Amino acid sequence: MIGYLSGKIISKKPTKIIIDVGGVGYLVNISISTFEKIAEREEVSLFTYLSVKEDSLDLYGFYSIAEKEMFELLISVSGIGPKTAQSILSGIQIEDLKEALKTGNISRMISVPGIGRKTAERMMVELRDKVESLAESVDGAASGTSSLRGDAVAALVNLGYNQKIAERAVRSVTDRKPDISIEELVKEALTVLNN
Repeated sequence: MIGYLSGKIISKKPTKIIIDVGGVGYLVNISISTFEKIAEREEVSLFTYLSVKEDSLDLYGFYSIAEKEMFELLISVSGIGPKTAQSILSGIQIEDLKEALKTGNISRMISVPGIGRKTAERMMVELRDKVESLAESVDGAASGTSSLRGDAVAALVNLGYNQKIAERAVRSVTDRKPDISIEELVKEALTVLNN
């Protein structure tokens, strides 16, 4: 099984790239969010998933381990194949998808191309409890970012804020300033919460 590829980009389109790894060109299906992160690069490293069917072998690539884990969760749902999962990941950010699954936000789910009401409901039932275990780090950042976020959220919850609202505020700050200290993160999240 091919779990990771690193090499030079030979060809690039929004949903497919060809990566030269040691003289072998791999055709890799990617989401639009992965494409946006690698758009300016000449070389790339991607986590991969090999889909094996009777008549084809398809390789799917992901910029982060969290995106790959979400893809694997999506294809575990009855009726969602790799192409649909790729489409879902192209239509919604991972953090937004996790939030929608945890909160049962059906309208957010069906706004994603390729997801109807029945599929959204099935995803809610099958994935709601599983999304908690996904990797926090969306951009392949060090796990320090996720523990920093967790500590900041815990501090805000101790101050009396709702956990979901605290998570949203902390995420909005760390998305803008990934290298922020815990003290500054809590201060800025409090500013977000009080505006």
